[in-house]
Amino acid sequence: MPKAIAMELNLSKPLCFFDLETTGTNVVNDRIVEIAILKVFPNGNKESKSWLVNPEMTIPDESIAIHGITNEKVAGEPTFKELSHEIWNMIKDSDLAGFNSDRFDIPLLVEELLRVGLDVDLKNRNAVDVQTIFHKMEQRTLSAAYRFYCDKELEDAHSAAADTQATYEVLLSQIERYPELENNVKMLSEFSHRKQAVDFAGFIVLDKEGEEVFSFGKHKGRKVLEVLDTEPGYFGWILNADFPRYTKKVLTQIKLSKLNNKLG
Repeated sequence: MPKAIAMELNLSKPLCFFDLETTGTNVVNDRIVEIAILKVFPNGNKESKSWLVNPEMTIPDESIAIHGITNEKVAGEPTFKELSHEIWNMIKDSDLAGFNSDRFDIPLLVEELLRVGLDVDLKNRNAVDVQTIFHKMEQRTLSAAYRFYCDKELEDAHSAAADTQATYEVLLSQIERYPELENNVKMLSEFSHRKQAVDFAGFIVLDKEGEEVFSFGKHKGRKVLEVLDTEPGYFGWILNADFPRYTKKVLTQIKLSKLNNKLG
């Protein structure tokens, strides 16, 4: 028998579970072909929406084999730009949750929003990655997590709507199963972070002192402000290179903050 979910999340603000199906796994260059959002309100009410999206590029065969969304299926659908305000209005007051969302879904969604000119900033947003909780506790996949925690088989896996509903139910079951997990989105966000990323994509992270450092390349482990001081051209190189827009936005904010501190 399927396991009944009796509890509700303890929320101080809405929590949006979301899932993306995409043309591929490159945060900078790939596009969304389907997005589903399950919005859970502090009073327990829920709102669910899903959209097929014309990615304005060809969906590779290997991606179609995973999610089943063909080029013909999305040819007449709205573009992300056309949907962006509706999507942003649904999530702009909410914390976020997903399955592998910290490493993929959130960076790619932010990239799409910035690409169409929406000046989004998720700096003060809690983000709960249910996959990280699952991997820390059990080391499995979403289908296995759904079977393990909810005693159900995940029908229509890689359908964005089915995946968001399953992710929501898995999180509720995780909170019930593990006493060390508080029914608190901030705590769940902290627990599910793999590392203290400043830009979601993880190119800029926090060190033990809470200062921004680069996590890649020749300056890996060095403080961002130190690099900007000693090698000013590195800032321009990142802005012109193939990095996510949100990474560039965060780096610009750090640079402007430094300039403001000097002027102050």
